[in-house]
Amino acid sequence: MAERRIVAIRGVVQGVGLRPFIRGLAVSFNLRGQVRNDAAGVIVDLEGPGGSIRGFLAHLLSAPPPLAVIDSISVETAAPTECSTFTVAASDRSGPTTALVSPDAGICAACLAELVTPSNRRHRHPFISCTQCGPRFTIVREVPFDRSRTTMAEFPMCGTCRQEYESPGDRRFHAQPIACPDCGPTLAFRWTRSDGDAGKGEVALALAVASLGNGKIVAIKGLGGYHLGCDARNEAAVGRLRNRKHRESRPLAVMVRDLAAARDLATISEGEAGLLTSTARPIVLVSRRADGQLAESVAPNVSTIGLMLPYTPLHHLLVTDCGGPLVMTSGNRSDEPIRYQDADALAGLEGIADCFLTHDRAIATRVDDSVVREARGGPTFIRRSRGYAPRPLRLAAAFPVPVLALGGHLKNTFCLGRGHQAFVSQHVGDLEHPAALVALRDSIGHYQRLFAIAPTVVGHDLHPDYASTRLAETMGLPTVAVQHHHAHVAGCAAEHGVSGPVIGVAFDGSGAGTDGAVWGGEFLLVDGSRCTRLGHLGYVPMPGGERAVREPWRVAAAHLFAAYGPEADTVSLPARTARPREWGLIWQMLERGFQTPPTSSVGRLFDAVAALTGIRDLAAYEGQAAIELETAADRTTARSYPPELLEEGNQLVASPGVIVRGVVDDLKRGRSVAEVAGAFHNAIKDLVVEVVERLAGRTGTRRVALTGGVFQNVLLLERTAEALSTSGLEVLIHRRVPSNDGGLSLGQAVVAADSFGLGG
Repeated sequence: MAERRIVAIRGVVQGVGLRPFIRGLAVSFNLRGQVRNDAAGVIVDLEGPGGSIRGFLAHLLSAPPPLAVIDSISVETAAPTECSTFTVAASDRSGPTTALVSPDAGICAACLAELVTPSNRRHRHPFISCTQCGPRFTIVREVPFDRSRTTMAEFPMCGTCRQEYESPGDRRFHAQPIACPDCGPTLAFRWTRSDGDAGKGEVALALAVASLGNGKIVAIKGLGGYHLGCDARNEAAVGRLRNRKHRESRPLAVMVRDLAAARDLATISEGEAGLLTSTARPIVLVSRRADGQLAESVAPNVSTIGLMLPYTPLHHLLVTDCGGPLVMTSGNRSDEPIRYQDADALAGLEGIADCFLTHDRAIATRVDDSVVREARGGPTFIRRSRGYAPRPLRLAAAFPVPVLALGGHLKNTFCLGRGHQAFVSQHVGDLEHPAALVALRDSIGHYQRLFAIAPTVVGHDLHPDYASTRLAETMGLPTVAVQHHHAHVAGCAAEHGVSGPVIGVAFDGSGAGTDGAVWGGEFLLVDGSRCTRLGHLGYVPMPGGERAVREPWRVAAAHLFAAYGPEADTVSLPARTARPREWGLIWQMLERGFQTPPTSSVGRLFDAVAALTGIRDLAAYEGQAAIELETAADRTTARSYPPELLEEGNQLVASPGVIVRGVVDDLKRGRSVAEVAGAFHNAIKDLVVEVVERLAGRTGTRRVALTGGVFQNVLLLERTAEALSTSGLEVLIHRRVPSNDGGLSLGQAVVAADSFGLGG
């Protein structure tokens, strides 16, 4: 006897090939009915024998399409209608809009095979896609995910594409971005924004390839914005790109043809290879080979290189036709958001790019490339963006109220939360630039429209001068200020589904503390919206405030002053003798306490040691000195500088002075910079372990979260986590959001919603 079930599927289930998959699965089980998108996900109306329906559901749960993420399935019984076929029905837009949107997916093997097959009608077509790959989030204007609601609506399907789109046995069955040379978007090349097109299609591509080969910088329109590309082996071209982009020394990402080409440039583990070839296609930080054929200025003074594989057909054509690796960095000037609208890109990138390779498919949402690094056998995010956003994080504890959190000032992301879902946005950027604040506002509006979330409370950083804080104050909603490091720890706990207290070790550059000091070396006990400071790195003055971030020698002077007192003036090191007049002025500031806010920052301590060892006294970007200190460190040394812990009230304070004196003594004895850098990393690890073991004994809490930008340092992260685990502690590290300020918004959302829900 026939039975009927109405199945509601929720999760990332639109634009991932689920409807054609369900149609094929239903036919294989001899079931009848229909499948359709609705405003919340996918609805399946099934009729047939009960055993067949149960088999269908079991297979759907165990082996869905690769891009699908099924969060829940609900099943209701209904009266049979005795339908005779199974069809894909038109989408139903009624009801609340809660359907999720898939991230963009890198080109699949089947589409890549078509791209390189001369007899295929899509041979060398730069916009090949199917149900398992291609643009998703970056072309969506509204949901449900149908072609008419994407930027592909401007390209009516030709007869052949329409036949594929409507053929149940075709892998492009209901593939919304379907296109071919007869009906899809078209490449165009131009030299300047005021020129007309110098060529289209294959001619445009050939002009771009020739330009790259001649050492020119090409602005290339991608999925979520423009790249600036050049030959990664051409030192002069890379140097010009740096000068024009005002990006002095921060490493540049490199795109290579395939995994074999990546291994020519770097040593790549199995896990790193998996990340490189995943559908997300992030930039992966890997260990650079000394014999790799790259311009030195691609990644100066560091041992890693950021590699990615082509994730669009256009990228494959460019890299293959050029015959070698390409620098592919964000299409912007330093500190600006990535350019994604054609007119804005042509205007804003002129003077940086020598020419432009563009196309006529609009980008609905700007999305920069993601950056990941392997640590402790899994990925850690430096930047979570294309390929991952806007997929929500499913949290163990539901948000008590809908919430918006606006993140930090640097590496900004925002988070919208409802129910068990946390929508952490793509990377927005540093809000120091006005255009980034506009991008933040635009992206928040787009997310709220797509996912129909109306927040009742806004979380923001405690710092009153952050642009995100000022934005929160204009929204007309109740606000909750969340201390910076509290948010870091709460975010790490939330992504692991942890309930109950956790000891948080939050090490970073700076965050406003509740006592008016600049925090950055914190030991906190966090339980949702409740936070108690249990310890910290001892305060030292920060001469010139934020100016010290780009001038590590200033922090070195401050740490010498704090470690040696009046005798600091007698400590002679190359870092000091290189600028005697400036050091003299800093001594005066320190003695008078003029413009020297106290800080507990571990990030600044890294800067100080980098300056004391002569590695770097001026930084072109925040964290540069610390990155180069990690690069320099001898991984084999067992030396360390034992921690000195002081009791101040009810807090443990770790004195940085003993570490600084140990560094100075070793340098005076003639120990190598590599050995000193290695010993310093060991010292920070030992400090964390000693403090956490004591705090675990006092609180009874055996779970510890390692968070903050300092823990992007894989050497420190892995050694600290291993030592804590050996001590019997449960260690949480970031896997789903960055440990840097890109993960702040998740923690802010959790704390703000919890605080507001409790009436606090």
